[in-house]
Amino acid sequence: MVRILEFLHPGPDSKSELLEALADAEQRELIEPESRQMLEGVLRMAELSAGDVMVAAPRMDLLDIDAPYDELLAAVIDSGHSRFPVFEDSRQNIIGILLAKDLLKIQRAPELNLRALLRPTIFVPESKGLNDLLRDFRSNRNHLAIVIDEFGNTAGLITIEDVLEEIVGEIEDEFDDKDGESGIYTLADGSQRVAGDTPIAQVNQAFTVALAVDEFDTIGGLVAQEHGRVPRRGEVVELAGLRFAVMLTRGGSVRWFKVTRVPKTET
Repeated sequence: MVRILEFLHPGPDSKSELLEALADAEQRELIEPESRQMLEGVLRMAELSAGDVMVAAPRMDLLDIDAPYDELLAAVIDSGHSRFPVFEDSRQNIIGILLAKDLLKIQRAPELNLRALLRPTIFVPESKGLNDLLRDFRSNRNHLAIVIDEFGNTAGLITIEDVLEEIVGEIEDEFDDKDGESGIYTLADGSQRVAGDTPIAQVNQAFTVALAVDEFDTIGGLVAQEHGRVPRRGEVVELAGLRFAVMLTRGGSVRWFKVTRVPKTET
């Protein structure tokens, strides 16, 4: 009977067939759209590595172990992160991870040594699969890892939130303040976060620029065309005096840009 049932209703034999089966299940209302998206995210995540999702090294917010306390506190407040890699002498020499809440201990007890507050740094190769990385995050109760390239240099960083977002989609937090419904958000540092599918006309209006609207409808399409390909996370493209830094990619397109104005001294 099992063989007869398999012959009459064969199961999926490939990932593409499995995705089609999930789509069919959604259409027949057997699963919710959100459930389908999460299941597809799990399947996609199995093919991704830390290098595909990491925040590139130039975009990392680091703290200098030798910086004055006031300077460290200002950097923590401006960025809004809860964990920071700490370096000594050069950005390549990361000596530990500092939790923002631990920095407050120095305010209460100035005699404390900042080095004593550092947590161990976890290093992972760019090629490490996200499935394995998520398992390590859970077992080690660690939420951040430094990604290194084949030469042992710092390539970027990745957090458990970055990995989970590949499954559940973007995780909003208390620092995400939306300006209306335009897909343009204000970040804690005063810069703008712009959705990749935001119409170019809205970007022109918001930033008082004149980007071309003839060939592309969305800002993500225009940036990709100017760059020659879809930029990866951490890459930067400059257009019309605006600097588009890729914050998040999803499904072969840019999900979010961080947009700032290019300083006049650089134009």
